[in-house]
Amino acid sequence: MTSMHAHSPSPSDNNDPSTHTPPDRHDHTVQNDDLSRVGFHARAIDPDLDQRPLPNSHTPLHLREAQRDIEAVAAHYGLNFPSVHYEMVTSDVMNIVAARDGFPIRYPYWGFGMNHYELSTGYEYGQQKIYELVVNTDPVYAYLMVNNTDLDQKIVMAHVCGHADFFSNNVHFAHTDRNAMNTMANHGARIQEYMDRYGVTEVELFIDKCRAIHNLIDPFSVPSPYGTEEKAPQTDELTVPRFPVSSDYLDPYVNPPEVLKQQEERALREREKEMSRFPATPERDVMKFLMENGPLTPWQRDVMSIIRDEAYYFLPQMQTKIMNEGWASYWHSKLMTEDVAHDCDIIDYAAMNAGVLHQQPGQLNPYKLGVELFRHIEERWDKGRFGKEYDECTDAEERANWDKKLGLGRDKIFEVRKLHNDYSFLANFMDMDFCEKQKLFVFAENQRTGDIVIKSREFEKVKNMLLDQLLNSGNPIIRIKDANYQNRGELLLEHEHVGKDLDPEYAKRTLEVLHKLWKRPVAVETTVKGDAKVLTYDGQRHLSKYV
Repeated sequence: MTSMHAHSPSPSDNNDPSTHTPPDRHDHTVQNDDLSRVGFHARAIDPDLDQRPLPNSHTPLHLREAQRDIEAVAAHYGLNFPSVHYEMVTSDVMNIVAARDGFPIRYPYWGFGMNHYELSTGYEYGQQKIYELVVNTDPVYAYLMVNNTDLDQKIVMAHVCGHADFFSNNVHFAHTDRNAMNTMANHGARIQEYMDRYGVTEVELFIDKCRAIHNLIDPFSVPSPYGTEEKAPQTDELTVPRFPVSSDYLDPYVNPPEVLKQQEERALREREKEMSRFPATPERDVMKFLMENGPLTPWQRDVMSIIRDEAYYFLPQMQTKIMNEGWASYWHSKLMTEDVAHDCDIIDYAAMNAGVLHQQPGQLNPYKLGVELFRHIEERWDKGRFGKEYDECTDAEERANWDKKLGLGRDKIFEVRKLHNDYSFLANFMDMDFCEKQKLFVFAENQRTGDIVIKSREFEKVKNMLLDQLLNSGNPIIRIKDANYQNRGELLLEHEHVGKDLDPEYAKRTLEVLHKLWKRPVAVETTVKGDAKVLTYDGQRHLSKYV
């Protein structure tokens, strides 16, 4: 699920990187039938467009005509996506659906109610407004607010075309469930049945535990339904590598029997050691390991499998937030300014678009960063500002005026849209020119005055700061190392330290949740301020010891 919304700032509003301030706008609805259409651009592409069937969306006739025309223009530019089904909803229904991550039917859970209260309160007090929601399914489902102006609806439809194309073509979404609407409803029915049988409180408490570790999955694996994984066949054969020889006469000299025997004994000891270790290799998918090996009841395993499946469904959206919003913003801007908006719409369109792309001080707006980087890539490849010759050019004036007129920008951004996630997007294409143009910098708190000040404008520091936040979607990399730690059935995890220590409170809460699931002491190997440590929770107290 992804959304486009406006959000008014407050002194404490510093957590949501995608918020933006809604500008003052003329609240008018275009009534003229001619103005509610894309216009002659779509008909120039397809003269028979008016004869084609209208989309099967639950929207008024003039909006279905606008949807047909906008999607025709989008397809002409090369966007490729399945059919889009729009639903018109009230603000309250929009907040309910948004609280459930874009799905009208989810499993019963108090957290969704909390999300709805936050969204509806923000809307009631004018702090935020959700213009649309779009869901990664086939057909793509999207929601429109009934009280949006016709111009708003056209902007949303152009924006949704970008999202739908991204969902359908980015490699990180290739294995997501396109029937997620039905899947989520089925999950809700199964969990409701467990609540009826075992009680709401007990099931919700277990859901709390599962959601607390929903990020402890393997982002590089292709998930398969629980219980369907095929295990590699075991073999007793032990192969010792030998050097090739041209004749049997040379073999005893090139591959001495005593050396081969030593190697075989060493390999046997290593294999016995591996077989005694459980798991044989560190396991990144902690939820899967607990499902298969934890002391859980059948209904608990099923509930955990539901939370895990949904975590894998939403994972690509976490990995591509900047790209996804940037791609959708790029296309809604292009479609609106070049093909969709009429002259009388431009002022109101510009006002709304400025609100979407507005970047508040000290915050990162993924819409703004994503769309500007796509435009930067397009300009670079149009002008040939890449490759060895350009990289080795040291003349500032020559670099500023560099233009080989290659015209490769559009093809390049389509390639980038297909192959990258946020981390590789910034790592490969964010350069010094982009950083300076966007006026990016690192800020920190002044220890003496307590003021927030600019810490550095150096390109490498700015880029590394962003990449650190995006690595593993901002989550620590945790693996299960030993499920029989100290030969007492305790669970040992390892933290892959990549420059940042674990948050102490996060580590404690996670160990407590894992202890409740594993029923025995849980420990994690990590690095704290440069020192190797093992943090342990035994069910009563937290312990820490140096290694």
